[in-house]
Amino acid sequence: MKLHLLDRTSFENSSFTVTHNHYPHFLKVWHHHPELELVLIEKSSGTRFIGDSIEKFEQGELVLIGKNLPHMWSNDETYFDTASNKVAEAIAVHFKKDFLGTDFLSAPELRSIADLLERAERGILFLEIDAGLVQRIRALLDPDPFDRMIRFIKILQVLARHQRYKPLSSMGYVNSFLKTENKRLHKIYEYVFKNFKDSVQASDVAEVIGMNASAFSRFFKRVHRKTFTRYLNEIRIGYSCKLLLEDKLNITAIAYESGFNNISNFNRQFKAITGNAPSTFVQFHTQKPIQEQFGQK
Repeated sequence: MKLHLLDRTSFENSSFTVTHNHYPHFLKVWHHHPELELVLIEKSSGTRFIGDSIEKFEQGELVLIGKNLPHMWSNDETYFDTASNKVAEAIAVHFKKDFLGTDFLSAPELRSIADLLERAERGILFLEIDAGLVQRIRALLDPDPFDRMIRFIKILQVLARHQRYKPLSSMGYVNSFLKTENKRLHKIYEYVFKNFKDSVQASDVAEVIGMNASAFSRFFKRVHRKTFTRYLNEIRIGYSCKLLLEDKLNITAIAYESGFNNISNFNRQFKAITGNAPSTFVQFHTQKPIQEQFGQK
């Protein structure tokens, strides 16, 4: 996936933008921009890419994305069927950290919001959001600029106090993305995201960026504080979690579809990275009996 820098600059007389997107499917573009982005998925499902996080997304999820953090929502294949009547709908708010001025967030009363925007560097998935918060976000579509501003500040305060949330991208990814080796790292991420389902060796990636294998291994570990193999396995396991929750393939098929060449290695890496066996992961997240989850498909 080639990374694109998108222009989210507002051409209106506004310090932030609110858009109501309604498409047959979301645009499949791996991109980033200097604005933070708050996204409420009103309708649709598929795979969410935030930095090095790959997870299933569904209707009703709320995500806050930090500035310049690469991301993409990719709908399920059924959304691309010409005969499908499915739609992808979302409300997106784009704003810069200093959208109310450089010193605004320095006020003691706004310290919790400033902390929220710092945490958003990794991307945040808010869990168990209530209907009241959803209605607040929908109300941002009100054209009155003053009311919209007050409502947005209140939403940020609610999110800052929200206790149930999940960071998405790893700190290693975020820290490396902000370093001066951006072009080289972009090539690495692009290659890995495009090829992780296939056989990928560190030497393959090293060749792409014009380094020898040993130098690449040292470079990658210095930047990410983990080996390339560990990073690749995390990407594959993240994708396998998405497939497990979709419940369309059995566990063996998911192992191979995620890039593993044998089931024992898949099980070993899954437990090392998530702390659970695949079957336990599914049972915890769906509350379905294990035998129902992994019957023959």
